[in-house]
Amino acid sequence: MLLMLSEKGKYASATENRRFVWAEIIWPLILELNDVAFTLKQFQDKRDKICKEQNLSINIPSRGLASLQQKGILLKEGTLYSIHYKLIPYMRLKAGCDYATAIREVRLK
Repeated sequence: MLLMLSEKGKYASATENRRFVWAEIIWPLILELNDVAFTLKQFQDKRDKICKEQNLSINIPSRGLASLQQKGILLKEGTLYSIHYKLIPYMRLKAGCDYATAIREVRLK
């Protein structure tokens, strides 16, 4: 998956960044920790590892983290980030939870 500035508009790029950060960094981190919350340091360590493996700039995932907060998938409470409560069952089952599933669950009333 290649993420950079491209011919895409800013909204398509933002969505692509969110998808990447969710699929490659945050959801695997949640499953590794087996916890609904993580610290910024844990995110940064995972981000750095993924970026090094995929030869990406760390700027892309940093923007994706903020964007996931804006969408309500991630919540920030003090120094902790946590996933939306509707995503907890996926974590408990250690199930796959792609970005489309996450955004759909968060938007359901």
